[in-house]
Amino acid sequence: MPGPKVYVSITGLRIKKPWHVFEFYRLAAASLRQARTAKGNLRSDVKKIGGVHHTITVWESEQAMRAFMYVEPHLSAIRAFRRIASGKTFGFEARSVPDWEEVHRLWHARGQDYV
Repeated sequence: MPGPKVYVSITGLRIKKPWHVFEFYRLAAASLRQARTAKGNLRSDVKKIGGVHHTITVWESEQAMRAFMYVEPHLSAIRAFRRIASGKTFGFEARSVPDWEEVHRLWHARGQDYV
């Protein structure tokens, strides 16, 4: 039986230049720590698949995810994004959390350019 609805957010980013790696990981690590302690966060994981740095976060609601999104340190990651990476995001309500294979498939099929 499916569980209650949750909000799933998938991001996949490619680092633009080798010299952006350190800044990318610094911002990503800080954002992941923030997400894992954010109110309403149920799960936060990362995995590199085919050269793409993916994150999946699972939230009690879209509102909880948005409350996290525009607060430091994640806000600094958003501001640096266009300069250091390219990628797409996809968010949706679900009753189950996709596995990594499905995350990558959904990212390819339904992801929107990250802005």
